[in-house]
Amino acid sequence: MDLTILWFWIVAGLFVGYFVLDGFDFGVGMALPFLGKDDVDRRVMINTIGPVWDLNETWLIVAGACLFAAFPEWYATLFSGFYLALLLILLALIARGVSFEYRHQRPDSRWKAWFDGMIVVGSAVPALLWGVAFANIVQGVALDAHHNYTGTLFDLLNPYALLGGLTTLLLFFTHGVVFVSLKTEGDIRERARRLASRSGVIAIVVAAAFLLWTGIAHFSVGFTILALIAAVALVLSWVANLRGAEGWSFLFMALTIAFAVIALFANLFPNVMPATDPANSLTIRNASSTPYTLTVMSWTALVFLPLVVLYQGWTYWIFRKRLSRASIPSDVAHSAAG
Repeated sequence: MDLTILWFWIVAGLFVGYFVLDGFDFGVGMALPFLGKDDVDRRVMINTIGPVWDLNETWLIVAGACLFAAFPEWYATLFSGFYLALLLILLALIARGVSFEYRHQRPDSRWKAWFDGMIVVGSAVPALLWGVAFANIVQGVALDAHHNYTGTLFDLLNPYALLGGLTTLLLFFTHGVVFVSLKTEGDIRERARRLASRSGVIAIVVAAAFLLWTGIAHFSVGFTILALIAAVALVLSWVANLRGAEGWSFLFMALTIAFAVIALFANLFPNVMPATDPANSLTIRNASSTPYTLTVMSWTALVFLPLVVLYQGWTYWIFRKRLSRASIPSDVAHSAAG
């Protein structure tokens, strides 16, 4: 296989892993005000992702590193043109990570409320802006002959891109709520199932609108097939949640996000950064590294990527147990109740 094509799909696979795994992290964070009746509930929710959230974010680091090494022109254009949007995502991720570590350092309720708010914002901002960014990439942006972005941040906030951002936000929110129902027991589990049923309906409508708009504006057979698979998986996830099958619901939500991301990459191919003027578009050919670089990267990926996947799978297996309010130390529960 042509190494440029191989690495295009490896990068796509890394973003699939990131959005599927960090997606439910974002959803859990955004759901804190909706499911957390008190601090104990919020502690239970945060503990469901506590052992894995930072490991999930490493997929973004690896994806960015591979993008830089395999497609330096794509990396340069993306990170310079979308600088403010990506900076906001970075700041939100930092705020969220800091809040996970610091919210429990003091028993004061205002202290915890402040960091809980940062978790919500730090989860919602990336969930929205990643959708905005990828929708703009699919739609095409203003690039000059040197592949420099010539638009502004407000140009990126167009109706199509905002609908893409709303789609990812709702999908991640529902993904996270389903994960809470999968990882908890008792009253919070039931409340999570009911919330997933309501948010799932909204996600289905918004996602259908976005995929339909994309299909009409950028039709391709591959995109249409993959988008239909994503749509069917989303409906099946909602049905499974109604039946109380949290495991199946979570699996179908993961497949929804995975096939939606693959559909967007399939719609891009062979471009990596379409321009409003097609002559200025970046493709897998004019954006890639040398064959020697791609060869070295391929052998490295062959050795280390399976190890990363195995280690992460082992981590999820170790922390597979459901959590409840009884899982929170009694002194924490007592102080929250008081």
